[in-house]
Amino acid sequence: MRARIIPVALVVALSCTGFGQDGYYRHQFQIAAGAGLPGSDLRPFFERSASLEILYGYRFHPNFQAELALDTIFGAGRVKDFLILEGFFPLRIRDYQFLLPFGGRAIWPLAGERLQVFGGGGGAYMRYTEMLRQPLSYYRIECPVCGARDGVGYYALAGGSVALDEAQHFRLAFTVKMYRGATEGEPVGALTISRTSDRWLVLLGGLTVAFGRSE
Repeated sequence: MRARIIPVALVVALSCTGFGQDGYYRHQFQIAAGAGLPGSDLRPFFERSASLEILYGYRFHPNFQAELALDTIFGAGRVKDFLILEGFFPLRIRDYQFLLPFGGRAIWPLAGERLQVFGGGGGAYMRYTEMLRQPLSYYRIECPVCGARDGVGYYALAGGSVALDEAQHFRLAFTVKMYRGATEGEPVGALTISRTSDRWLVLLGGLTVAFGRSE
């Protein structure tokens, strides 16, 4: 019970203290890079791999932000196959893991917004797929041997950021995300189990661009 009371008390405290009442930027765009680490049922089949995040957040209150992001993990299944078609050179097949979180965060601004500490979470859609590298941008070839699976879950995040300029349009942010959920479908790489309980730990560092200052 105590573990549940502490986050609620923190949110209420942030709202009541009025941190950030002197103005803040409503719109946040972030691009970040890092690593995705698989866990639970994924551990025997996937490996740690590079990740990239693109995020948009709308800060509707000095201490709260709604957000939507796309976290892409590149080749955790280590798929390195080729599709041979008559009239084409061998077409490369690789795997990707797409994590689509939608939720929000509570923000604790410090030192006049120069520093921010944040935490949050929400729901998540997860999709793992093998994809064919297309030979031409205007001509698409279907991949009959590419597998895909998907599912839903949830995520939690924590991190901090620091302003890089006087106007605080640019920030350097560090984020830790934990995803949990379940996926099912076709085999992807060595992952042949029809339904799995999944976990991802995603570590990110990146640049945030903010604009649209509140009145």
